[in-house]
Amino acid sequence: QVPLVESGGGLVQAGDSLRLSCTASGRTFSSYAMGWFRQAPGKEREFVAAISWSGGSTYYADSVKGRFTISRDNAKDTVYLLMNSLQPADTDVYYCAASRFPPLEVSEYGYWGQGTQVTVSS
Repeated sequence: QVPLVESGGGLVQAGDSLRLSCTASGRTFSSYAMGWFRQAPGKEREFVAAISWSGGSTYYADSVKGRFTISRDNAKDTVYLLMNSLQPADTDVYYCAASRFPPLEVSEYGYWGQGTQVTVSS
């Protein structure tokens, strides 16, 4: 198990920024690729961003590229998602996840946090 706990969600206005955090415990965090996903009620979970175990490679969904930045601090067992220029369409529950496989093998993320709500008002 890799317990993951997200924080940093909230209610903001369009154009604002938020930084989500996800802290892991119980295993060697630096050996895992980390990803952020989001899901709205009644919709499938959507890939948002991913980062390699070293932090040297990052990947983004087209819908967030240029606005969101994923990063990690392996000394703090934490991955971050900085979200700028937020839009109402970004309203979702955001989940972090961990994988022992390459970051873009989205079906291989086996450990998930409980999610944090992000709501963007217009």
